[in-house]
Amino acid sequence: MSSGLEELIAFTTSGSLVDCVDRKMLVVLRDGRKLHGVLRSYDQFANLVLEDTVERIYHAGAYAENWHGLFLIRGENVVLLGEIDLDLEDEVPQGRQVDYPALEPYHKKDVETKKQREEHKAQILYEQRGFCKEGGEGDGY
Repeated sequence: MSSGLEELIAFTTSGSLVDCVDRKMLVVLRDGRKLHGVLRSYDQFANLVLEDTVERIYHAGAYAENWHGLFLIRGENVVLLGEIDLDLEDEVPQGRQVDYPALEPYHKKDVETKKQREEHKAQILYEQRGFCKEGGEGDGY
């Protein structure tokens, strides 16, 4: 096999994550959670190990972080994985940081409202357009 084809195959597998190891990453999960942490390891199924992980929640121009430390993520739950540019991280407007317990009830309400809206939309699509209602939480991605 030519080396060009080998490079293409390596890029389309979890092997393409090798350059992300030991870098700060943002991971968005199927349930909507947003995790920031340092990618320490992964496997052929794109299961990830994050170190110094924080979960970040948002509401009305504010955000809060909950520290989780070492975090194992099953690959099938990853929607998005991206490197955080440490040079630009502080320049991106995040809103004001508040305590996690203060923001959590508002965030949970936002999540529940979004879930109800999605269920209502799915019901309309099922009744009026014949779409299937199968799937689970987060399958909208």
